[in-house]
Amino acid sequence: MEERTLFWVIDRFEGPIAVVETDVGETVNVPRNSLPAGIKEGAVLRIVVDKEEEAKRKKKTRSLFDRLRVD
Repeated sequence: MEERTLFWVIDRFEGPIAVVETDVGETVNVPRNSLPAGIKEGAVLRIVVDKEEEAKRKKKTRSLFDRLRVD
């Protein structure tokens, strides 16, 4: 399955928020506590869009919903 990799850079921290610059120059606010401990400004994050994992999780969720409908 196809994967896509993105690279984001931690631009700065504003209290509990990390301001992250994306590959296309946009900024995104991310809760600081959702990032790895000890991360610093300038750190590069590799974001992998994993279609195979997405499909597995959708299948699992669908299976759970199907079981709920039967019971």
